[in-house]
Amino acid sequence: MTLKEFLNTNDRFAADNGMQLTQVTPEFSIAVMTVDEHHLNGAGVCQGGALFTFADLAIAAAMNACGNVTLGLENAMTFHHPARVGDRLTARAVVTCDHRRIPFCRVEITNADGTLIASGTSLGYRKADVMPFDSLM
Repeated sequence: MTLKEFLNTNDRFAADNGMQLTQVTPEFSIAVMTVDEHHLNGAGVCQGGALFTFADLAIAAAMNACGNVTLGLENAMTFHHPARVGDRLTARAVVTCDHRRIPFCRVEITNADGTLIASGTSLGYRKADVMPFDSLM
């Protein structure tokens, strides 16, 4: 099983909300989702928690590509523009510091027009435990 298949299957909350990884490399990952009615908040735009979960899926793939279980220590998100029903979103996470124990990652979520919807950072903790995958893609 690849890391992409493992996370697309086992990150059930992300999968149940229509979020899928499309690319995983040792340096970055890309995930996609389309905003649906069930993603909306009371103001009629995509709920921040949905965007955060979407970013977290991309971050998890990028940080776990090394092969060791890496869990989030701290995450920060900034919401720049609203996402609306029908928007096709892309999350791109890049590991900018691949420290053996405390990696750091940046993530950006854009819509199909390239508008920046949200951005964030993540600090992880890399354990000695090995992830159960054979390859990244």
